[in-house]
Amino acid sequence: MANLRTVDPASENIAESRPQKSVQASAWSDFLSLIKIGIVNSNFITTFTGLWLALYFTNSGFLNNINIVLLTMIGSSLVIAGSCSLNNYIDRDIDHLMNRTMDRPTVSGRMNPKWALYVGLLLTLVGTILLALTTITAAVIGLIGVFSYVVLYSLWSKRTSTLNTVVGSVSGAVPPLIGWAAVDPSLSLQAWMLFFILFIWQIPHFLAIAIRRCEEYRNAGIPMLPVVHGFSVTRRQMVIWTLCLIPLPFYLYDLGIVFLTIATLLNVGWVALGFAGYKMKNEMKWATLMFIYSLNYLTIMYVSMIVVTIF
Repeated sequence: MANLRTVDPASENIAESRPQKSVQASAWSDFLSLIKIGIVNSNFITTFTGLWLALYFTNSGFLNNINIVLLTMIGSSLVIAGSCSLNNYIDRDIDHLMNRTMDRPTVSGRMNPKWALYVGLLLTLVGTILLALTTITAAVIGLIGVFSYVVLYSLWSKRTSTLNTVVGSVSGAVPPLIGWAAVDPSLSLQAWMLFFILFIWQIPHFLAIAIRRCEEYRNAGIPMLPVVHGFSVTRRQMVIWTLCLIPLPFYLYDLGIVFLTIATLLNVGWVALGFAGYKMKNEMKWATLMFIYSLNYLTIMYVSMIVVTIF
């Protein structure tokens, strides 16, 4: 890992005086930042949900398919980590313009950008091979996710259109499809509902972030919806997308009344919070509430899908 870091000659003596453990810890921290470990962890949950439900609906045993479980979870995590590394490599020319990204190792000079590129390609390759050992469909879906995130989002729409949030949501919604396809390549209606719930969820989630970080995006020249069309249009779009979520859980009626009740309450609550934005004068506070709600929404929604199949 030490080879991933560049050395500032002016601080060479200081670096040499630091304990080796500190240097290694810093290098590991930079690696985790490169692969966006938070995104990897959150997608771990959605991938596992897709895999778990595929096992449930096909009446397949979890322990009997533990090899598929391990290959899928490790493979998908590597593919996502690889995509995030490539995104960091691509965005290094604008990341220094935003407070939340200016300390990334590819921006600060702590990591050679070429290493970020090589790490991204290697992780994506290894992850795809592991997914292919489950089913080819799972590997193909993984590559579609990489292409949509790296090419369609990072290289194209993020810098050119307010539709970047919608385009970027495609890649973020494929993890449950990967998990499902590793068990059942036919991808039933339930699998696609997991995709669409996650796809639609991302749009109000990231638009809430865009409102909170509006000036940073403006400074970086990124055409996020609130930057181009203002908060009023963005708020209306967020409400519309949350409304679109309401009917989707009913396609998962096989999960039972308990899940449908939980999902419906979550959806109604989010819609109500969205409409509350028309009365709140503090738009930043409202965007923060929408952001926090979205995080809890996703966790409760996907975990409840697993829990109701156990009891």
